[in-house]
Amino acid sequence: MSGLIGKKIGMTSLFDDNGKNIPCTVLEVGPCVVTQVRTESVDGYNAVQLGFDDKAEKRSNQAAIGHFKKANTAPKKKVAEFRNFDQELNLGDTVGVDLFQEGEFVDVSGTSKGKGFQGVVKRHGFAGVGQATHGQHNRLRAPGSIGAASYPARVFKGMRMAGQMGNEKVKVQNLRVLKVVPEKNLLVVKGCVPGHKNAYVIVQK
Repeated sequence: MSGLIGKKIGMTSLFDDNGKNIPCTVLEVGPCVVTQVRTESVDGYNAVQLGFDDKAEKRSNQAAIGHFKKANTAPKKKVAEFRNFDQELNLGDTVGVDLFQEGEFVDVSGTSKGKGFQGVVKRHGFAGVGQATHGQHNRLRAPGSIGAASYPARVFKGMRMAGQMGNEKVKVQNLRVLKVVPEKNLLVVKGCVPGHKNAYVIVQK
């Protein structure tokens, strides 16, 4: 599907025609440069590689500099491939935020914020112990039993337990585009998207 690489600016809110306050996220999307065009005959599939956000040459290796020089552009910090792009693109072309229109729906994927090692209440939504009295000691947020003893005498795979939370790829689907600001390359979508401020995201139709 057609899409662009962008950066999460932050969250704000807008009022709709009925006066309802809508939480939304502001994204800086594009302009993206076509840095490679993959074809069925050469690569076995059709795709377009886009690059976003300039990177200093002294922070790039010679292979990367040569790759981007073919597209006559500076090295990029973030590249991504998009299959089945709606429009025909050539090496070096620039795609902007005007690819999207107000009112349509998009999918946004990115890396979620890392939460570190968390317990089962935060990580999996466990309720914890119901009562905090009648001899209850210090087990308010404990997971409880994780399996029987003599049989099966093991813990089943997939048991929800405490552990590392966040810092994984997340896609949020069907976010409505509320506003497009082409002169500033801004895209405002309804709701929240994964990642911290200035995190890179992929926005797909």
